[in-house]
Amino acid sequence: MAGKGKSRQRIEPTFDTGRGASERDDELRAGDRVTGGGRGSGGGREKPKPAKSAPRKTRKRREGGGFIGLLRRLVYWCLVLGIWVGIGVAGLVVYYGARMPSASTWAIPDRPPNVKITAVDGSILANRGDTGGEALSLQNMSPYIPQAVIAIEDRRFYSHFGIDPLGLGRAIVTNLTTGRMVQGGSTLTQQLAKNMFLSQERTLERKVQEVLLSFWLEQHYTKDQILAMYLNRVFFGSNAYGVEAASRRYFNKSARDVTLREAAILAGLLKAPSRLSPARDPQAAEARAQLVLAAMREEGFVTDKEVATAMSQKPTQAKSFWSGAEHYVADMVMDQLPGLIGDVKEDLIVDTTIDMGLEKKAESAIAQTLDKDGRKLNVSQGALVAIDGTGAIRALVGGRDYATSQFNRAVKAKRQPGSAFKPFVYSAALEMGIRPGSIRRDAPVKIGKWTPENYDQKFRGDVTLASALANSLNTIAAQLVMEVGPDQVAKLAHRMGIESELQANASIALGTSEVSLTELTAAYAPFMNGGYKATAHVIRRVTTASGKVLYENTYDNPPRVLSENVVANMNAMLMRVITEGTGKKAKLDGWQVAGKTGTTQSFRDALFVGYTSNLTTGVWFGNDDGKSMKKVTGGGLPAVAWHDFMAAAHKGVTPAPLFGGGQPVDDIPASTIEPAAEAPANIGDIISNADPNPYPPVPVGAEPMVSAAGDGMEVPAGIPAQLPDRDNGRSGIDPDLIPPADVGGGSPPPPRRQTLLDVLMGN
Repeated sequence: MAGKGKSRQRIEPTFDTGRGASERDDELRAGDRVTGGGRGSGGGREKPKPAKSAPRKTRKRREGGGFIGLLRRLVYWCLVLGIWVGIGVAGLVVYYGARMPSASTWAIPDRPPNVKITAVDGSILANRGDTGGEALSLQNMSPYIPQAVIAIEDRRFYSHFGIDPLGLGRAIVTNLTTGRMVQGGSTLTQQLAKNMFLSQERTLERKVQEVLLSFWLEQHYTKDQILAMYLNRVFFGSNAYGVEAASRRYFNKSARDVTLREAAILAGLLKAPSRLSPARDPQAAEARAQLVLAAMREEGFVTDKEVATAMSQKPTQAKSFWSGAEHYVADMVMDQLPGLIGDVKEDLIVDTTIDMGLEKKAESAIAQTLDKDGRKLNVSQGALVAIDGTGAIRALVGGRDYATSQFNRAVKAKRQPGSAFKPFVYSAALEMGIRPGSIRRDAPVKIGKWTPENYDQKFRGDVTLASALANSLNTIAAQLVMEVGPDQVAKLAHRMGIESELQANASIALGTSEVSLTELTAAYAPFMNGGYKATAHVIRRVTTASGKVLYENTYDNPPRVLSENVVANMNAMLMRVITEGTGKKAKLDGWQVAGKTGTTQSFRDALFVGYTSNLTTGVWFGNDDGKSMKKVTGGGLPAVAWHDFMAAAHKGVTPAPLFGGGQPVDDIPASTIEPAAEAPANIGDIISNADPNPYPPVPVGAEPMVSAAGDGMEVPAGIPAQLPDRDNGRSGIDPDLIPPADVGGGSPPPPRRQTLLDVLMGN
């Protein structure tokens, strides 16, 4: 009974042989293992725990192996590795951050100043400066531009905090799968930080600093401000920084007016500005633009219809460089600006005197003339300057094509004007009291070793000064210089606007001293405006972007440089150049036109400077290397181009007569502007330093004449620019004039006032 109640008591082992071997319990089975140390109060055994031991081993096997265990170990070690990487990154950030200036000193660097150059109507001629364009706000530029840039460069721009982990991860995966660098993970903020503060080198330090600066930008500026700064500073190729410069560079328009397709091209440039430039590879630029348009459609910026319309448009064909004659003006402005305001330290607006309508007409006149006859006549270059009565330059063309050559031949090139200089000689003579109807003899003249002759190598005998000027007779001009004195001619030319140094010798009569086309044209303007100096200028006003005036020209009160009577008589004589002389091709229907042709030795230069009551214009044709043209004279191509431009410029303008109405004035008092030199009381004073063996008379045909400057000819090589000074201050004049041989015959000349030249020549 007791055993029945104690069924779980321990059974002591026995060695009863009556039992079978199989039933022996002399071996310790796993199930008989006792885990406790004491006995029960009832003498029964403790509960065995074999069932607990086996499952533990199984659990260990399951926990220590299989996929779940592997995953757990992977997570564990990734966490450990992440912690160490984080510590390392933090250390690098601290280290490289410590190498940067204190964040309290960080500031957005000033954008390089831009100079916006405008025409009289406010339209933009050009932008100059390191950026090549002005800065625009997001509101002022085409909305397609920021949309295109965000779509292709940084789709989460408005949601990230300066760096884009998703974009960075995507770029890493893409680059790993392709095996090469095909995507970048930089945000627009990072790119801006790099462009403004850092170098372009690819180093870990630069990347860390870029991230820190991006955080700083995002903290201190709004997203719109960051995007605007980026678009106004990023490089678009071809020396264009910012969307305004790029738009004008590639499309010749403001970024305000950029179309969807053009915005896609601009945004596509950011990946590789040089390789994807439409100026270099239009096909590559087009392919990239298609990707940008697709990205814009995915982002919902444009519709399928808008994309289809943009894709159907003809690809933009960009020119290789800034083109247009207005860029000659822009360069001229930048050359003059430092002298007016000093260094350019901020964005400026320069208002010029240029009329864009006239500028395009002038450019067309030069280009069409060269295209038509340039190759045939061996002429490669031309220039034009148009000036109003105040001296304001209304149009300027410095060469055939600015894209090909940026050298400004209208301003910087100095060449001999030839007979185009003669009006200053005649003006000086008129100031001494000589009249347009005064008679001089067209016959051989010898001054020292110089014997000027006429272009046609003919002599006309007695002629009036008006006729001599109309036909550009060199012998008469040389005689007048001898009467007036080269120094007086040089003084008058300087007074009227010639700024270059003039050699006050006898050959000044035929324009042997070099001048620029601009100053020569400006010196003609007093004939047009009634005798007042017209200082050539192109800058009217310079202001800052905020409207502060830094400079404004003061040419509104010019001095008088010629008397009214001298002006009236010069106009009357120069009109005859057009009506009956060498400038007939410059006739302008309905307008009184006056002017003068000029051609230099061996047809190296050909000029025509003429004017109406509205505008004075000078035109030059020639070759940069000084090679001869094929018999091109001032009355040829220059007069033709002058006529074409002036006809277009005066279209729709009511004709008005020239000052004096084209009628000569008989009563011409001595000039009160600057007294002309009086004739010496004693002729011996003039010849006191003369060669004791004067040149003997040379009859016509006795010896070859030496070519001299005139309407087609210039002082030949070998004749010194400065003749010997033998005349007590009258530089370059030989006092011994050879009496001219008789020409023809006919009736004697009418009585006239005896002059100093008559005394010297024995008349």
